[in-house]
Amino acid sequence: MRSIWRGAITFGLVNVPVKLYAATEDHDLSLHQVHDADGGRIRYQRRCEVCGRIVDYEHIDRAYDAGDRTVVITDEDLKTLPIEKSREIDVVEFVPSEQVDTIRLDKNYFLEPDSKSPRSYMLLKRVLEKADRIAIVQFTLRQKTRLGALRVHGDVLLLQSLLWDDEVRQAEFPSLKTDIRIQQRELEMAEALVRSFESDFSPADYTDEYQVQLKKLVDAKLAHGESVDTEATFGEQPEGKGDGEVIDLMEALRRSVAANREASEQRASTSKTRTKTPAKRGA
Repeated sequence: MRSIWRGAITFGLVNVPVKLYAATEDHDLSLHQVHDADGGRIRYQRRCEVCGRIVDYEHIDRAYDAGDRTVVITDEDLKTLPIEKSREIDVVEFVPSEQVDTIRLDKNYFLEPDSKSPRSYMLLKRVLEKADRIAIVQFTLRQKTRLGALRVHGDVLLLQSLLWDDEVRQAEFPSLKTDIRIQQRELEMAEALVRSFESDFSPADYTDEYQVQLKKLVDAKLAHGESVDTEATFGEQPEGKGDGEVIDLMEALRRSVAANREASEQRASTSKTRTKTPAKRGA
């Protein structure tokens, strides 16, 4: 991994030099646009509306449209902002983990010690672990002032940028303001359905099936050209179940519980069969 930022975590008089790395990556296949008639690559050009010329990046500034006026902001203007010069991740408070709503989480970054001795880094990590709290921080990255949550993730410190308060919308739906009565038997059956799905979360158990099938399609086209037999590539596809409205909620819950119970029994039976594989006898 390559670090994308260097600075220091500061709380009180303690200074923790760190390097920052992107903690996640996109696994999607990269597709570009082409002309359907001849397969030619579609490219976007940065063309000036005034002179009509294509403009290189080094000659592009930013601007804010105020309606009747446009204000141009240059890179030199941005560098004069005091906050932009900061290379610190400033701890402002330590809060209980449950107070950080997951809807506010944005980007994730790993932090690595950036000094000869990681003593101060390990001290901060131990303090966060023992206090079972998250550090709320403020920092500047890529010309944006950001709010963040600093927490322990395994053996490292993880910085998660947070959305500002005015970036999270309030959900107010008229359909939820009506008086909806849930019958006790519906609630009990729904709880039974939930119990039948209970398990421990293991991210490795899940696969992005769309990307798997897209890769399979790309490989098939590379091997056989544009004419691809979909059924031969993906197998016979089941017909859609339709989107008809469920009339009897209780019946739907009953069938769901029964179907999931049967599937669970089949998985358990398969698992037992695998574990009973006879051991090889010694010679």
